[in-house]
Amino acid sequence: MTLFNSFLATRLTDYIAYRQSLGFSTKALYAHLKTFDRYLARRQKEPAALPASFFLELRADLKVESRSINRVISTVRMFFGYLVRCGDYAVNPVKGIPLLSENEIIPFIFSAKQVDQLLLVVCRTIRKQPRYFMKDLAVYLVILLLARCGMRISEPVRLLKHHYRQSERTLYIEKTKFKKDRLIPVPKAVNTQLQNYLNARNNLMDDAHNPFLLAGSRCGGLTPERVRFIFNQAVKAIGIEQPRRVVGRTNFCAPTVHSLRHSFAVNTLLQVKSRQGSPQQALPVLAAYMGHSEYKHTVKYLKMVDADQREQLLDFVLTQKR
Repeated sequence: MTLFNSFLATRLTDYIAYRQSLGFSTKALYAHLKTFDRYLARRQKEPAALPASFFLELRADLKVESRSINRVISTVRMFFGYLVRCGDYAVNPVKGIPLLSENEIIPFIFSAKQVDQLLLVVCRTIRKQPRYFMKDLAVYLVILLLARCGMRISEPVRLLKHHYRQSERTLYIEKTKFKKDRLIPVPKAVNTQLQNYLNARNNLMDDAHNPFLLAGSRCGGLTPERVRFIFNQAVKAIGIEQPRRVVGRTNFCAPTVHSLRHSFAVNTLLQVKSRQGSPQQALPVLAAYMGHSEYKHTVKYLKMVDADQREQLLDFVLTQKR
């Protein structure tokens, strides 16, 4: 980890260590504090008390989207709260700094048909040569789990062999984004493909000491970068690649690996509705299945349009803009 350079470098490092001691991930925290540290090193060479106006200037000078600016300000506010508790500051100078109004985010949603097309293209990319076959098959299984089980990309690549309970047809997801564990049932069709992969792996790979469920090599797992590369190639192949568009205060997102998670949630609610069920009543089950830390993260899917309506909305907005 690169050292901080401002006069608060030591305290920033202490804060990172403090958060780690509490069990929090510090990757995003470090990135936000590094942004603050660079600005502080450039604007304030000597140690001094920082007034609230300094942070207003910081907020104005950051040349990124409002969402990113708010993340930096919120992180810096927590850091100075830590300094107040340590007795370095009497008052938190960032406490009264308001956050900016954020753009509305409309994620890319794959239709059920597009998900099927994507998986078919990924399946066809599996190379038959012995040195590539099992790794390519593992990548396909990761994308299959993202699409059919609504996982985050970090979850399938970190699965270990003992996390899969074949007799119960379940996967144990350990230490998710919000440090929660969950046990999810695997759809029957997905379970069949997972068993086929494990049978092929037992016959073709000598990797008894590899603890990962989906092997990227003889001794290790897959990298998210490899999964993203194959995913992006498949998106191009089925002709739905498109850039992120910002129209007014609305962000229309490009298709990403995480779009499969959004699509799983939206398409699941659409299936419930097509069976004359209540999407609202299905939300608690969906929230538990997806491992949301708060119910509000699942409720937002009720407001999301499906794939066809999203494209119609984007076309309409672009037409009005022109």
